[in-house]
Amino acid sequence: MPSGSEKKDKCGVFGIWGPADSAPRTYYALYAQQHRGQESAGIAISDGEQLDAHLGHGLVSEVFNEETLARLEGCAAIGHNRYSTTGSGRSCNIQPILQEFSGGQSAIAHNGNLVNAHLLRKQFEQDGHIFHTSTDTEVIFHLLAAPNHQKKSDPLYHALQHLQGAYSLLIMFPDRIEAVRDPWGFRPLVLGKTEDGYDCVASESVALDAIGAEMIREVEPGEIVTLSEEGVKSRRFFADIPSCHCIFEHVYFANPSSKLFGDTVQLVREKMGETLAGELPVEADYVIPMPDSGRSAALGYARASGIPFREGIVPNRYVGRTFIKPTQAQRTTAVQLKLNVIEEVVRDKRIIVVDDSIVRGTTTRGKMVQLKKAGAKEIHFRVSCPPIRHGCYMGVDFPDPNQLIANNRSVDEIAEYLGVDTLHYLSLEGMLGCVSKDSGQYCTACWSGDYRLDVTHPISKLELERYQMNMFDGMR
Repeated sequence: MPSGSEKKDKCGVFGIWGPADSAPRTYYALYAQQHRGQESAGIAISDGEQLDAHLGHGLVSEVFNEETLARLEGCAAIGHNRYSTTGSGRSCNIQPILQEFSGGQSAIAHNGNLVNAHLLRKQFEQDGHIFHTSTDTEVIFHLLAAPNHQKKSDPLYHALQHLQGAYSLLIMFPDRIEAVRDPWGFRPLVLGKTEDGYDCVASESVALDAIGAEMIREVEPGEIVTLSEEGVKSRRFFADIPSCHCIFEHVYFANPSSKLFGDTVQLVREKMGETLAGELPVEADYVIPMPDSGRSAALGYARASGIPFREGIVPNRYVGRTFIKPTQAQRTTAVQLKLNVIEEVVRDKRIIVVDDSIVRGTTTRGKMVQLKKAGAKEIHFRVSCPPIRHGCYMGVDFPDPNQLIANNRSVDEIAEYLGVDTLHYLSLEGMLGCVSKDSGQYCTACWSGDYRLDVTHPISKLELERYQMNMFDGMR
């Protein structure tokens, strides 16, 4: 986890159809994807006729135990790790969300953000619909339950035509799991098969590895993949359009051992570090990573520059990822607990500190102060992505540009604020050169401001929360 602790993750999803121990397998898959969200976790199961679920706040290991997993008996399951990017961390927002309507029971696990959720919800509420959560995900149930969709042979197909934004979805019915990826492919979603022949789907391939499954392929953008007793079936709900993969997954979010968008994350990050070293060389004694996500790029930087790699900042493994702390003061305190400077390594040394990104910069600044106090002679800060100057509305919780350190500062001004001798960000061209697909197939909006979708009236994280409370106030 980087020192900034300012990058709020999206979510992780997993689903499997067939085995009697579907819940325990889902537990291990969620455990492997814990990095994608630590606010809450949940598992919903199907016994072929009915759905049930267990949900709770905290880490996967805190939400589930042998007793709860034993109670979740079913032939299929979907699971979810959550960091809230729309709606607060209230219990009603924990996923998978399970509801029942005229079409029967269903449960939904969602990774991403729907940029038109507030507009859809407003229309439904004007028509008398009642919402139980403040998440964007709940509008999908209302679309599925709409009478004009229920009359169709494929209600899900027609419901998806109304969605705008980033969404990798798992929708479980008693007799099947539907895995859906938005037409732009913003968020990763991969299909796999276990050693004993059961079909599964996950946000990242690391979840498949955790249960001994083989990655078959990615779920394609605009595709619905059905897992059921009949095996795997596929259909499209949207015509092929140019992809818009979130390259921030490679920069920071994904597990280094995962393979997504056609590339292994660890190798991409190392290449970013190598490219970074060549863009603005500087003399130094050591290359030091900012734990943990700066480590891969720092290895590449050290290898390309010939400057020795040293661990000068050590993480406390017993402190959780600090982005889940609700206030900046709490995040700063948590970072100080999590990252400890080794004075003997940095004293009187010229050091290059490599991190994956800087968002707000406040906690990064605090860590640079600690390095100076420990006696670092020079600090050259290197970042393995470009300056983040624009908000993200596709599932990363930094939508307000006014909170971004690079939004209204030059690189020199940022360096002065951080208290470092030099600062260099990887160029946009350099970053895009580290991945295998054509540059036009990646979303770079948070760096370039080039949004593929209309975000003129974006939804804020707590907008549906406030809207729901206003509705309740008006009913009193």
